Amino acid sequence: MKTRLDHIGIAVRSIADAKIYEALGLEVAHVEDVASQGVRTAFLSVGDANIELLEPMSADSTVAKYIEKRGEGIHHLCFRVDDLSKHLEKLKAEGFRLINPEPVPGAHGCRVAFLHPAAGNGVLIELSEKVD
Repeated sequence: MKTRLDHIGIAVRSIADAKIYEALGLEVAHVEDVASQGVRTAFLSVGDANIELLEPMSADSTVAKYIEKRGEGIHHLCFRVDDLSKHLEKLKAEGFRLINPEPVPGAHGCRVAFLHPAAGNGVLIELSEKVD
């Protein structure tokens, strides 16, 4: 299976106040607290991909710090991969900077890892692997 876009993460102060997506006809399909990342997430289906709204669960979470520094907006792109560990090994060997050298727990029970924005031309990239 090819790498594919899984979702676009958008940092918001409040999921409940992010009304534009509902006004566009999108519905929240899943809400989940991801303690390992310090966020509450809401997923909205958009065709073959999703929008993930990221609401900080505390003032010291990375998303809260992101919003304080840059404001609400696009936080990251997430790509679905088949073998996350293999992808991380390959990217590290090729000299790309990783935030998570090993997978960590993510939403939907997935294993995830983030690449530093320097690796993604200024864009934070998340890789996600579905665990069966």
